[in-house]
Amino acid sequence: MSSDYEISDDENEYYEYDDDDEEMVDAEDGSASEIEVDGFGNDFKVGVRQERKIYEVDYSPLSQPEVERIMQADVDHISSIFGVEPPIAAILLRHMNWNKEKLIEKYMDNASAVAVAAGVELPPRELTPPPTKSTSSRGSTAGPLRTLRRLSADKGSSSKGKRVSPPAEEPFVCPICFDDSQTDFLSLLCDHKFCAGCWKEYITSKVRTEAECMITCMGEGCNIAAPDPFVEKALADDRETWSRYQELLVRQFVSCIPHLKFCPYPSCTYTVSCPAAATKSSLAQIVPIVTCGASGSHVFCFGCPIDADHRPVVCAVARMWLQKCEDDSETANWIKSNTKECSKCQSTIEKNGGCNHMTCKKCKYEFCWVCMGPWSEHGTSWYSCNRYDEKASIEARDAQTRSRASLERYLHYYNRWANHEQSAKLSMELYAKTEKKMEEMQITSELTWIQVQFMKKAVDVVHRCRMTLKWTYAMAYYLAPGNQKELFEDNQRDLERAVEELSELIEAPIDPETIMTLRQKVTDKTVYVQKRNEIMLEDTAKGYLEGRWQWNTTVEGFETE
Repeated sequence: MSSDYEISDDENEYYEYDDDDEEMVDAEDGSASEIEVDGFGNDFKVGVRQERKIYEVDYSPLSQPEVERIMQADVDHISSIFGVEPPIAAILLRHMNWNKEKLIEKYMDNASAVAVAAGVELPPRELTPPPTKSTSSRGSTAGPLRTLRRLSADKGSSSKGKRVSPPAEEPFVCPICFDDSQTDFLSLLCDHKFCAGCWKEYITSKVRTEAECMITCMGEGCNIAAPDPFVEKALADDRETWSRYQELLVRQFVSCIPHLKFCPYPSCTYTVSCPAAATKSSLAQIVPIVTCGASGSHVFCFGCPIDADHRPVVCAVARMWLQKCEDDSETANWIKSNTKECSKCQSTIEKNGGCNHMTCKKCKYEFCWVCMGPWSEHGTSWYSCNRYDEKASIEARDAQTRSRASLERYLHYYNRWANHEQSAKLSMELYAKTEKKMEEMQITSELTWIQVQFMKKAVDVVHRCRMTLKWTYAMAYYLAPGNQKELFEDNQRDLERAVEELSELIEAPIDPETIMTLRQKVTDKTVYVQKRNEIMLEDTAKGYLEGRWQWNTTVEGFETE
């Protein structure tokens, strides 16, 4: 889909340059370069299109009207092929989850079956053959039939000259509300009539309460679908419910298209199109972080349910890490590290004293805490164990050591991951403090409000880099030992050191005599931190494309060697 604002290749079509324009451009060059030093050049440049970085993906934000136009194009396409009305074509597409190729194939094979399944056509009725009459029964009923004809003829002759009034028709009553005062009734092609009020309440409940956009007939066992014009007519002046119904139609369409995803932020109706991340295999090589067109803060991952930027780690590893942090696997690991099981009844036992002579309270089994062997074989060595050379003892100690080492390793990465996450959450307080500092700088120096924006820019960079650092620890936890992991941790260390140095500069007290020096230091360090963050993200992205990263566990999408 093309952008709403397109610039022609022929610049002379829009602009005519003269000498005055050239002088104006030359005069503005100096101020622009000064702004770029502060890191705000991009805010004042128009028409500059930056090249996409290797860790970024191509995507297009779409508003709800744009998605509706795409839907309408598919509806018109099916309508022209099948020769049906657009509302019927829309129901057929929703029935096939907007798979046009599958719908065309099945409809051409058996149009009636598809129409009945979609609810746009009544199912064929089964014809019951009339009952056969035997000759004996026909002869036995001939006499009574003739008698009835004579009686009716006699009644007709006796009632000549008298008018017989037909029976009065009873008014139709809605079978749901039984309100005989209703005069407005609606029905679908199945001819199941209900009053307009019941239809409105039914559709409103479906849309508002159940978030359902497939409206069917209220008749028992009837699956006839209600087309969009019928829904709009039944809702009458309830435009709010009609707008919600249209939004649900868009959501249903987006959920059926692999390269589309609805923005997960509340009350946002924007959609993102990202064909590069439409397949599961592609998620092993890219991290599809996108931003919807409604707000720059609506950042989420296209490939997984994480509503945040989790670069540089891929979706499969990010989900594994979050699951590990949420479940009770580490609780079990702590139990393994701090307790042992009785060798006889396998009860979990925690040592609460210094003596190695243990007695299980459940089965009264006596054993040695150090080697887990029977205490009867220890002789008189009541408070020491010299049985370190036995195979069972070695295995028990090795298992305890491995469990404790695994717990310590997990806590090493988790504590640093949680620390950066907490620091990122505190960014709102840091923004408030920084704004006060910016006002103080403006008062105590000759700097303008634009010139003190370098502090806000620095806080933005720190927040973004802390998010990167947070997820690097999740990635490092699953990386297999080797040269590639060491290089990854070197980049991680350099970025973390630079971020901490910039954070100290931001939180440093303001001295009116050294404001210009502080401004230069913060600006230089901000540029350096940005560069270190770019190096980390670019190297990780190249590693995915080149297949350099090896994992210490099975990761979805990566082949195990």
